[in-house]
Amino acid sequence: MSSTVPCPPFDPELDAILAMLADQIPTVTAETIDELRAAPLPGIPTDEELAAASVSRREITIPGYEGADLIATVLARTDKTDVGPGIYHVHGGGMIAGNRMVGIGQILPWIIEHSAVAVTVEYRLAPEFPDPYPVEDSYAGLVWMAEHASDLGIDLDRLIIAGASAGGGIAAGTALLARDRQGPKLIGQVLMCPMLDDRDQTASTTQFDRAGLWIRSSNLVGWDALLGDRRGTDDVSVYAAPARASDLSGLPPAFIDCGSAELFRDEDIAYASALWCSGVQAELHVWPGGFHGFDMVAPHTALAQSATETRNAWVAKQLGAGSE
Repeated sequence: MSSTVPCPPFDPELDAILAMLADQIPTVTAETIDELRAAPLPGIPTDEELAAASVSRREITIPGYEGADLIATVLARTDKTDVGPGIYHVHGGGMIAGNRMVGIGQILPWIIEHSAVAVTVEYRLAPEFPDPYPVEDSYAGLVWMAEHASDLGIDLDRLIIAGASAGGGIAAGTALLARDRQGPKLIGQVLMCPMLDDRDQTASTTQFDRAGLWIRSSNLVGWDALLGDRRGTDDVSVYAAPARASDLSGLPPAFIDCGSAELFRDEDIAYASALWCSGVQAELHVWPGGFHGFDMVAPHTALAQSATETRNAWVAKQLGAGSE
C-alpha cells in the first residue's frame, strides 16, 4: 500500500484481489469521466442470472425532477402475487457514472427472500446535471413508487431505501428530503459505504489518497462535478452532502457499513454517531481491511460474505418488524 501516512492494512484476501485489478482501475479526472462511464460495472446481475433467480424485470418511464422523463426498472419475483415490502434502490458511481442496475446484486436476496418489489431509477449524472438533479431525481422516483404502491404490490408500511457509495449518499439525502417534505414514510435506510461529505477533511480521506478502488483524487472529481465551485464552502445543501446536516432527528433507522481501509470510513462513522445523537437508531459496521466496495467487487471473499450476511440480517429484521 502506497500512502504518505500510516494506514490500516487491507485484508490479505482483498489485497491480493486489488493487486490483480491494479491495471483495470481507471484514473478518474474531469477529462476521463467518459472513460469511467465506459468501464465495466460491478454488482449487475445478467438477465440469465435474474431468470435463474426467478426474478422479473420491466422498464418504465417515470417523472423526475422538474417533470423530466426518467427510465426506471421494477424487479420482483416472477411468482409474486402478494403485497410485500418495497425497496427503493439508488445506484453508485461517484455522482458521475453508473446506471440503475449497478449494485442490484446486493439487494437481489431481499427481493427473493421477502417477496419484495424493488424500483431503481436512472437519475441524471453530474457534471451535465449537477446538484440538485441527482438527489431530486431520486426523491421524485421515491414519490412515484409510493404513489403507485398498490399497482406495484408494495406495502407502504414496509418501504426501505438502499444505496452504495454515491448511491448511499443520495439515499441519505433522499431520506432527509422525505422527512422534510413529509413525503413517503421509510422504515429503514441501508447506506453501504456511503459518499456523504464534500469537505475532504477526514483522516481516512488523507490515508487513502493513492490506494484502493476509489481514492481521494477520484472523490474530489465526483464532488467537483456535483457541486462545482461550491464544494467545501458553506453553500452546500444537506441533501447533497448529508454529513453537513446538524439535525437528523425523525429519520428512519439506518444500517451503515464500510471498510476500515477506505476513504469514506470516517465520514460514515461520523454519520452513524450523528444519527445516534439525534435519537435515531443506527447499526454501524466497519469491516477490518475492507476497501471501498469490496463486497461488490469480491463477493466470494470471507470478509464480503460476513458483511453481506450481516446486512441481509438487518434488512430481514426491519422488514419483519414492518409486517407486525
